[in-house]
Amino acid sequence: MKGRIIKGIAGFYYVYVNGQGVYECKAKGIFRLEGTKPLVGDEVDIEILSEEDKEGNIISISQRKNALIRPAVANVDQALIIFAAKNPKPNYNLLDRFLVMMEYQEVPVVICFNKVDLCEDSYLRGLEKIYSNADYKILFTSAKTLEGRDELLKVLEGKTTTVAGPSGAGKSSIINTLQSDVMMETGEISKKLGRGKHTTRHSQLIAIDDMGSSFIVDTPGFSTMDIPGFEKEDLNRCYPEFYELSDKCRFAGCAHINEPDCEVKAALEEGRISEVRYNNYVKLYEELASKSKY
Repeated sequence: MKGRIIKGIAGFYYVYVNGQGVYECKAKGIFRLEGTKPLVGDEVDIEILSEEDKEGNIISISQRKNALIRPAVANVDQALIIFAAKNPKPNYNLLDRFLVMMEYQEVPVVICFNKVDLCEDSYLRGLEKIYSNADYKILFTSAKTLEGRDELLKVLEGKTTTVAGPSGAGKSSIINTLQSDVMMETGEISKKLGRGKHTTRHSQLIAIDDMGSSFIVDTPGFSTMDIPGFEKEDLNRCYPEFYELSDKCRFAGCAHINEPDCEVKAALEEGRISEVRYNNYVKLYEELASKSKY
């Protein structure tokens, strides 16, 4: 029977089979011997041990489209980064950290500003301007009034989307509005673990349509760029609006900080790129440079 891992905790994997529900499974020992660990998002084959108790074993893992390191999930199509537009105001440095991590792992990103019911239109246009040259799709939503819900559902349709954002952004509230009409039997997981189904201690895959074709991956919060192998030299290509200007810099490998004849700094002075984005870039570059010394 084919299914998809929606959660994994303490050696147990919860596999969603469309139309059948959720099975609690163990992974066969062969995976340990091969050095393979099942991931949330994996498409798997399971053998049923007990239909009554919904228990089984994972016997094979289908070839992955991709496998992210942060967060540890497989077969992701895009990332949805949710921040509050106000209350609290966005932490742009943290937002850029999320964006950089997704760029480095080559995952397309959609930025979602929630709580727009608290904001003037001119304020929202200011938020949009910061990222206007970076080619990110930007959505404005309100979990309270459901503004933007239909547009968000269209963006998520037919895809597996990893969702991330800081506490207070309304991430869980947005997720609740997206899956309010979906009858996915995740209650069985909560019963076995004794926890609420939206406790984000571990990544969890949630279906947001009845066809089993649209999923979101709710992930625990993270704020450090602890991706193995990520160096300060990688940062430039993780800022799309900087990277496309880099060919016009005098020096190959320009860091866009102290070098003369730097096109990125020229664009900053002319207002072609965001000062907020540039200042965050410098802070992250210096942080990575400091880390590489130790």
